[in-house]
Amino acid sequence: MPEPEPEHLDIDGVRRLVQERELTLLSERSRALSVRQLVEGIESMPISDSAVMFRLLDKDLAAAVFDDLDTATQADLISHLGHAPLTMVFAGLDPDEQARLLDELPARVATRLVGAFGEHELDATMELLGYPVGSVGRRMSSVAVRATEDETLGEVLDAVGRHDGDADVVSVIPVTSRGRTLLGSVDMVDLLRHPRETTVGAVMDRDPRSVMTEDDAEHAARRILDTGQLLMPVVDLESRLVGVLPITDAARLDKRAVAEDQARAGATEPLRRPYLLTPIHVIARARVVWLFVLAISAVLTVQVLEMFEATLEQQVALALFIPLLTGIGGNTGSQAATTVTRALAMEEVRKRDVASVAFKEVRIGVCLGLLLATVAFAIATLVYGPGIGAVIGLTLVVNCPIAATVGGVVPIVARACRVDPAVFSTPFISTFCDASGLLVYFLVAISILGL
Repeated sequence: MPEPEPEHLDIDGVRRLVQERELTLLSERSRALSVRQLVEGIESMPISDSAVMFRLLDKDLAAAVFDDLDTATQADLISHLGHAPLTMVFAGLDPDEQARLLDELPARVATRLVGAFGEHELDATMELLGYPVGSVGRRMSSVAVRATEDETLGEVLDAVGRHDGDADVVSVIPVTSRGRTLLGSVDMVDLLRHPRETTVGAVMDRDPRSVMTEDDAEHAARRILDTGQLLMPVVDLESRLVGVLPITDAARLDKRAVAEDQARAGATEPLRRPYLLTPIHVIARARVVWLFVLAISAVLTVQVLEMFEATLEQQVALALFIPLLTGIGGNTGSQAATTVTRALAMEEVRKRDVASVAFKEVRIGVCLGLLLATVAFAIATLVYGPGIGAVIGLTLVVNCPIAATVGGVVPIVARACRVDPAVFSTPFISTFCDASGLLVYFLVAISILGL
């Protein structure tokens, strides 16, 4: 079957040529593909095939493609090919992109890559890496253009015209004093709408909304997305402008944070690359830690069951409802935790609101408990008699408010302890709700049934 002409070569054709190791033909045909098509192809192949494809690109094209790859694929390519072939490509990245990539690489690979550069070549990147992990300072871009109040709009437009980097970092121009203290901003529309001789001070927005270098990057990203601000200035403790965070970077940070929260809510770690391209041992490693944590926490549940072993022997029917009651308790706690974690992320709830959240979740839990208890009492009474029905119903009435309150409070406590609520909430709520639910269950049973 004849190969397609270069202009008709699609991603499937690229994959086929890579797998068949038709390297000469692949090198020739790949020149007809756009950077976007090459990026899509490299990101959709196993890393061994991606490395083959990347090595065949000429230097300029390789640099453009590498710049557009996601950070996980960049890190995998460097780990697979070694740092030497990619040193010049790495040098062409912006400092914030270099810092993000070094964070992603294994420590030994990152050390060798940094060691390939001269003493001061990566000063800007090392400065970013000096900020705390997860902070805005670690993710900000350098200031492309800034203005002062006495400059004219024409002078600022000329400076923008000389900028040859990404357009998103000049969508809004920060306005500072001579000492770089942030005073406000002027957007591109104002630059174009007024005469060139107009001073910046006459049209600038004097509300200097900004984030600090030490602020959490995820919170800052969500703040930018919520307000729709195209570019957020980043300042130090003395309100001096040190960088900017464009909305495009904010969207990428938020997307990654959401993926992490969703994965950890399901008791696993997020995958760096697409599921089908991730090796089995990597997926297993992402899951096994959580399974060990949950298994160890389940020991507490076993201890509670052992305490009430004699009670179960006297009334075997009680054992039948254990999965139902622990499941309802755990799900009630998880629902509350998910809602409050999202509210924390959106800054609708703060640490000082812990009492309000607890009181609200108690009332929600009572409502849920009464509704569930009514149905459970009716069904259990029909099958096992009114005694068992009363035990199940009263247990739900007591246990649902406890689980909801714990689920609502735990994310706030985690945030106060500087721990990711999505990481901390899942194992703790599962353990606590199982153990407390069983305690309530058996104590209610002993009281009502006289065991």
